[in-house]
Amino acid sequence: MKPTSSTGIRSNKPTRRQLRYLRQLAERTATTFAMPTDIEDASFEISRLLKLTQSSRADRTREKRAVQRDLAERPDDATQVRSTDVVGYGSNCRWAHRPDDEQRS
Repeated sequence: MKPTSSTGIRSNKPTRRQLRYLRQLAERTATTFAMPTDIEDASFEISRLLKLTQSSRADRTREKRAVQRDLAERPDDATQVRSTDVVGYGSNCRWAHRPDDEQRS
């Protein structure tokens, strides 16, 4: 490993190249990884992801489009904020129904 500063101290952080490769492998295998804290962790995660079977590019594209379509076509999403959920405008805006209001009644 090359020294990272003029003092000759070596960095223990994962390299940019390792992080980029981890992101690519995670995308190819359709999985996630724990963000490595040092070079050894990054090497371990790379080894782990290399052992997984890689999905084809067509499969990844289909899955990505399906998720995007589902997100766009679901107006009944439970996390969506509706006009009846808030009152006020701008800095005076607040939730119309607060959980602590129900407990006081």
